[in-house]
Amino acid sequence: MKQRIITAIIALAFFVPIVLLGGLPFTLAVYIMATIGLFELLRMREIRLFSVEGVLTWIALVILLMPVTWNDAVYSKLGYTKIEMSFAIILILLIYTVIVKNRYTFDHAAFSVLAALYVGIGFYYLIETRLAGIEYVIYALMVIWMTDSGAYFVGRKIGKRKLWPEISPNKTVEGFIGGILSAVVFACIFQYFYALSSTYIILVGVTVVASIVGQLGDLVESALKRHYAVKDSGKLLPGHGGILDRFDSLLFVLPLLHFLHFVG
Repeated sequence: MKQRIITAIIALAFFVPIVLLGGLPFTLAVYIMATIGLFELLRMREIRLFSVEGVLTWIALVILLMPVTWNDAVYSKLGYTKIEMSFAIILILLIYTVIVKNRYTFDHAAFSVLAALYVGIGFYYLIETRLAGIEYVIYALMVIWMTDSGAYFVGRKIGKRKLWPEISPNKTVEGFIGGILSAVVFACIFQYFYALSSTYIILVGVTVVASIVGQLGDLVESALKRHYAVKDSGKLLPGHGGILDRFDSLLFVLPLLHFLHFVG
């Protein structure tokens, strides 16, 4: 526990100033974190980042991460949209499976594409959320943190019924509900000081959905690690695992908030 606390304090000391600064430094920081996350994910499938297939997957990630504010400049210089360039990378990956005579198979290519989407879409919306306003980033991060904390303490105190033992043996139904309630309490307090929504009803509704989806995102990461027999996605953060271990919920919550038109 002591190691987890120290790591968290050090990580926050680096991350918070960059979030506050925003702009290009924040975007570059997100690119770095996303690259590490992709490295962690590819390693589960024994695909090296510094290989032809790994570099092609990383290029797909770079394309997906491009903020909206960059789109016009990129299109004017290259003449292609993000979607068109992403499709081109997919086709190249499929052609590569033939070139290497199925050493890198269709299944590998499918994993690479899904890995780029999984990491790229979530971190892309982290960039877009910061462009919309720092208050939305704070809201999203705190909803996830309050959900995790509430789920942990409630589950530890009164948790009896297992939520999904095949995927994450320690999570309980009581903890799941406790996490949602903790997130709602925070959101209402935050709304009092800074009005994110026009009404408390909308805010509570969005927060409940975000808390549920965040916990499902955590379970998705747990399912991945269990399937590939990996304890933690990485060792970058002592006591916390890797980038994906810390951002698994955020990768699902941020796209959701934009889908609900809650951000921006």
